Amino acid sequence: MKVLIVEDEVRLADALGQIMKEQHYQADIVYNGTDGLSCGLSGEYDVIVLDVMLPGENGFQVVKKLREARIQTPVLMLTARDDIQDKVTGLDRGADDYMTKPFIPEELLARIRALSRRQGEVIIEEMKFGDLTLTLSANDLCCGTKSIHLGYKEFEVLKILMSNSGRIVSKETLIARVWGSDSDAEDNNVEAYISFLRKKLNFVGSSVEISTLRKVGYRLEETT
Repeated sequence: MKVLIVEDEVRLADALGQIMKEQHYQADIVYNGTDGLSCGLSGEYDVIVLDVMLPGENGFQVVKKLREARIQTPVLMLTARDDIQDKVTGLDRGADDYMTKPFIPEELLARIRALSRRQGEVIIEEMKFGDLTLTLSANDLCCGTKSIHLGYKEFEVLKILMSNSGRIVSKETLIARVWGSDSDAEDNNVEAYISFLRKKLNFVGSSVEISTLRKVGYRLEETT
């Protein structure tokens, strides 16, 4: 199981990560709502554990934007306030469950397991942007009648760009998500794979292009 933890209290976030690790779950941790939204939009997680009070986007804003982007990943919201209105707001914005801090780890894990079973009912087989279709089971990029197979890192980079629906994705985000935050990958690694993808977009004859925003990052755009 792959879990995203969005929590600005570093000690608690790291403790949650350790709990997931002990259950042999893969856990990614981010400490603000902006990064949480960016990661959540990838659609690659089984469950998102989301704090309410966060720097950047707060938890309510994050879950609302995820649902507006049609990301159906189950969200378990956490709050330090035992306020019924917070719970109502979170659930109305699209959260699936709610827990008040402090909590018992065993209950948290039980709720995560329950949410992951619910997610198992929804299977996303492909992603679309403009005239492109990316098949998630075969790593194939299709445009009209033409298709081409993508390597693992090409696929992961393009999936992140497509998940962000035309929003800017920084090189730092791509490195952390595709190569891992502890890797030795640098900007030129990202630039190389962007170049590979541009050639493949050209091969399938797509009107979609990867735009470079100098010193900011990349985004997908449809050309006329």
